[in-house]
Amino acid sequence: MTQINAAQPRHDWTLAQVEALFDQPFMDLVFQAANVHRAWFDPSEVQLSQLLSVKTGGCAENCGYCSQSAHFKTGLKAEKLLDADVVIAKAREARDGGAQRFCMGAAWRELKDRDLPKLAAMIGGVKALGLETCATLGMLTADQAKQLKDAGLDYYNHNLDTGPEYYGDVVTTRTYQERLDTLAYVRDAGMSTCCGGIVGMGETRRDRASLLHQLATLPSHPDSLPINGLVPVSGTPLGDKILKDGEQAIDSIEFVRTIAVARIVCPKSMVRLSAGRDDMSRELQALCFLAGANSIFVGGKLLTTPLPGMDEDSRLFADLNLRPMGSRQAAAVAAE
Repeated sequence: MTQINAAQPRHDWTLAQVEALFDQPFMDLVFQAANVHRAWFDPSEVQLSQLLSVKTGGCAENCGYCSQSAHFKTGLKAEKLLDADVVIAKAREARDGGAQRFCMGAAWRELKDRDLPKLAAMIGGVKALGLETCATLGMLTADQAKQLKDAGLDYYNHNLDTGPEYYGDVVTTRTYQERLDTLAYVRDAGMSTCCGGIVGMGETRRDRASLLHQLATLPSHPDSLPINGLVPVSGTPLGDKILKDGEQAIDSIEFVRTIAVARIVCPKSMVRLSAGRDDMSRELQALCFLAGANSIFVGGKLLTTPLPGMDEDSRLFADLNLRPMGSRQAAAVAAE
């Protein structure tokens, strides 16, 4: 078993070392990840976040997994940016339902300056509810990142999607370096980063290791690290391939391995079960929490894909003796 120092995050991982973690016996790997998790977090707490699509469809990117791309015919109608009061009302519902962070997602290739005032109103209104704020709006310039920070944005999500070697099989309208540049602008502006990827897109284990290697060698590890399981959408190239083959996008044990390695190489990150959780068994989710996942999206919907309902999540938490992270503080805010 590789010895892991849980007390000190590292930024000097090699790809070979990350691959070696994946290759360990499953029980050893999960045991290590659980120990790392306990060094930094209370293992009985899970952060709850809710994500709202504030601008749906019509994206100019050709990400092969995405129902919102204008390149594919998925039956999704493009919509305009929601008004701030609508978003704030949804955020209030999310807070009262137990969410601690509210995320706003827009299907854009990049943020346009003309939309900044409306977004600033959204962010300020959500922040005033006592929620952490997060947004995913595509690529940013350095000045845009500063303006979002000034508006009160706490986190910015910008996923790498996969390792650089497989990236060209997923999307060609944005380079890997452009994604890294946006993350740099976010860090330089003083915002926290939310950055992860998607598994089950036909990539190899080496590609998954390469994604985590990229994240673990960033100047600072992602504050939130979402691991999405591909939800195959008819009309998208990657979705159609999975649906045609009739195979599981990724083996469940391999998914847990990915969670465990993410926890080990980015020990202080919030490792989040994101898209695809609606298709996960209770037992698979339990293994993921054991392996170091400590954040989930709630609310029944993740942009355009389904999530378990709050009642279902509450039962799972009760059976696993888990509680929402910071639930005492969240309850106090909700009672105001």
